[in-house]
Amino acid sequence: MTRFPAPLRDGAPVARSTWSPERVGRAAVRALYHEAVLSPKPGLVSAQDNGAHADMSLATFYRSIVALRGYFPIMAALGAARAPWRSLTAHGQAAEAVMLRATAGVNTHRGAIFHLGLLCAAAGALGAQGKVLTARAVCAWVRATWGGVIRESLASAPDDSHGVRIARRYGVGGARLEAAGGYRSVRTGSLPAYRTALAATGDCERAAVQALFVLIARVDDSNLLWRGGQDGLAFAQRHARRFLARGGVRAASWREAATAVHCAFSARHLSPGGCADLLAVTLLLDELDREA
Repeated sequence: MTRFPAPLRDGAPVARSTWSPERVGRAAVRALYHEAVLSPKPGLVSAQDNGAHADMSLATFYRSIVALRGYFPIMAALGAARAPWRSLTAHGQAAEAVMLRATAGVNTHRGAIFHLGLLCAAAGALGAQGKVLTARAVCAWVRATWGGVIRESLASAPDDSHGVRIARRYGVGGARLEAAGGYRSVRTGSLPAYRTALAATGDCERAAVQALFVLIARVDDSNLLWRGGQDGLAFAQRHARRFLARGGVRAASWREAATAVHCAFSARHLSPGGCADLLAVTLLLDELDREA
């Protein structure tokens, strides 16, 4: 079975009997690392090239991941302590500042800070109660505990970010509503796709590529809308669906086909960054389930 290249790590995966904020945090870092090094990823930075991005490289992502290592266990500990929403958001904003200092102002992981931070906090809350940290339980906790306040925060948010402006201009949910709904696109789309591809191929990287294409095909990615408008989103979804319809990563020439999509996205400056964040969510949730 092909494995991802090993990230910088200092511990074992999360296990039911040995739950701790540190172990949950390390699982989140592994998810970020595996998403970053994966290739081919349409329009995205990878070990292959910089995709549609002129302002960042894989080294930028490495700096960001290292800078964020302390954030995820803190969020798990806050969840275990049932910290209020304002505390969670304050730590998320502080993590964004840390990221931007590490990357010289480049936004590598703002979406991941939000998503994986919430999931770590949910895992911490469940772990502190002695409950099993499964994908279903963690997503349900996010939806039930913070879904309402997330929706309220979106409704009252100023138009000071790409995501909020795109959500209102095009009437799409964006990252916040994805989280508020308990990551439905992951639970019903990319996570089962990842597991099916892994069972069929025995290859974690191929499975992750399949999961990413499923997300691109299904999610109204605000980054695609920001860069290409509705035409850009339609272009991306059409190419992703065609790749999947032709067998996805189970096709004999899957890597060549995925690379061709990557080149097409990059040429049009399209980058599905929101889907990349949800791929990291997929990888984290899969690890929680496998260790439950």
